[in-house]
Amino acid sequence: MGRRQYAEDAEDKIHAGKFGSLEFVLKNDLCTGCGTCVGVCPNNAMGMRKDEKRGIYHPELDYLKCTGCGLCSKSCPGYKVDFKELFLEIFGETPPLNTNGFLLGNYIKCYSGYSTDPDIRYNSASGGLVTQLLLFMLNEEIIDGALVTGMKGSSPLESNPSIAKSREEIIGASRSKYCPVPANIMLKEILHSEGKYAVVGLPCHIHGVRKAEQSIKKLREKIVLHMGLFCSHTDTFLETEYLLHRLKVKSDNVSEIAYRGKGWPGMLTVKLKTGDEINVPFHKWIRTHAYCMFIPRRCLLCCDHSAELADISFADAWLPEFENDSVGRSLAVTRTKCGEEILQKAAASKEIEVMEIDSVRVAESQKMMRFKKNSLSCRLLLFRSLGRKIPAYNRDLPKPSLADFPRSGIIFINRYIASKRSLWNLLEMFINLQSPLERIYAKAVKNAPRGSK
Repeated sequence: MGRRQYAEDAEDKIHAGKFGSLEFVLKNDLCTGCGTCVGVCPNNAMGMRKDEKRGIYHPELDYLKCTGCGLCSKSCPGYKVDFKELFLEIFGETPPLNTNGFLLGNYIKCYSGYSTDPDIRYNSASGGLVTQLLLFMLNEEIIDGALVTGMKGSSPLESNPSIAKSREEIIGASRSKYCPVPANIMLKEILHSEGKYAVVGLPCHIHGVRKAEQSIKKLREKIVLHMGLFCSHTDTFLETEYLLHRLKVKSDNVSEIAYRGKGWPGMLTVKLKTGDEINVPFHKWIRTHAYCMFIPRRCLLCCDHSAELADISFADAWLPEFENDSVGRSLAVTRTKCGEEILQKAAASKEIEVMEIDSVRVAESQKMMRFKKNSLSCRLLLFRSLGRKIPAYNRDLPKPSLADFPRSGIIFINRYIASKRSLWNLLEMFINLQSPLERIYAKAVKNAPRGSK
């Protein structure tokens, strides 16, 4: 297949000046909102602020406290991720240049499985493997805690990263969060605490952690396992606001929200301060996510669906043979010897049940994976043609095909409409219009030449 390397100059000039890198990332809307810069700042000169208008988090800098050490710049995954360097450093090799290696990255084995604890399995997003593995490592004293994400009690529509050190805290952070998560702000606590830790995060979080570890030896020694979650994209807080709008619920009346759980694929559960509870089946609310209605701009430029820099990556088992599984099943991709050993030890202890699965099936289970990676060069090209800055990725991507442009164009339109609260009453009509367009696009992609990859 023809390939084009979208590895720009590393933008060395942004390191010039005391605050250049942060200002460059924010000015060009390249921030992932991962929180790494805040987590590694040794002078507490940074914090995360919620942008109410756009529904995302971004860092703020206290210029008086900043000493210009550059750790935030070196650790930021927003404008640069040198995948080839990190692949060699973590795995000793770059992924094989076949379809599976291109889509999944380096891997040892692939599995489907679930927690053998029925409550954990039922109340997780899909099978409970992540939760059960964390509990296993905590019980076996492999870790002293884990970086996980729950929801804030005081502000129930916002995510709450924390270091969980008990069974209750780990279970309390289970289930997917369809909103921005600045998880890596908790790297600060890991750095200032004794013990060993696991981290759970989306691809951008894992990118930030791995980059931070290159500069901070202490962090590298403390984190014993990186657990990555497959991710097509995150959603802005406007997604949740829109869902409540559809339910005719005011955000001030919400006491708790859970996007998944109660079996698989799960329910959106909204608990009200009145004591009432609203449950919406997954398939009835997920279309705004599937059509990238509320996708942050930076997510459009991400090349990593399967958390390729993790020790183990996890995903929903969206496969025909599991479609009648009402309690949930996870897919797991082990990438390092450490990840493989911990998974096998947990299986031997009977805390999880796993069976090996072909990597082709893992790729087939993720419908957005090919679009996210195969079509990325199209979106990068569109952004560059508009004079916008794009991330520097040291990796090869396929050249765009003609079929990539209509889908990318539809997503840009989706984002524009969803960003205007005044148009939300029309959004449902537009969502329903997507179905025939999607079928046409799917047929075009199927018939488009893709070469050997």
